[in-house]
Amino acid sequence: MVSLLLIGIAAWGIGFGLISSLRVVGVAVAVGILLFLIALVGLIGAIKHHQVLLFFYMIILFLVFVVQFSVSCASLALNTQQQNELLEVGWNHTASARSDIEKTFNCCGFHYYDKSDPCDAACAKTPTCTTCGSVIEKHAEEVLRIVGGVGFFFSFTEILGVWLTYRYRNQKDPRANPSAFL
Repeated sequence: MVSLLLIGIAAWGIGFGLISSLRVVGVAVAVGILLFLIALVGLIGAIKHHQVLLFFYMIILFLVFVVQFSVSCASLALNTQQQNELLEVGWNHTASARSDIEKTFNCCGFHYYDKSDPCDAACAKTPTCTTCGSVIEKHAEEVLRIVGGVGFFFSFTEILGVWLTYRYRNQKDPRANPSAFL
């Protein structure tokens, strides 16, 4: 369900023009498809009581847990200075999103704005135009806390899935012939 939700949100964001970067949408759709395939492997393994599929599902789910837990810890551990440095690096390495951010938040530049720099915001011609860094920094900490909390929740549900898969995998198949060797 999470994978279909991820794909749906990416499609909704591009459909309503909230996301203009095709890379972001492509990554979201790719992660959604990958999660869907992993869930499908687990579902088929559980229905067929297939030991190998359940083993691979368990290993892949554990790896997803490790990555997601690490990202959640990192997003919650960043202090304000580190957040600002990461935001500035992101601002300096993107050109297409910079224009969208300036239009959306009606701001120019990151920490300072030079009138010779191009700016697509409506406030570019006024002397009271705010910098985008101050606008983005206000929301960055809140977004990181939400992302970290949601990531923690789903990482613990994933480790629960690994444990349940381990338990189910080691159960005897009820459809198996009791007189069989295994």
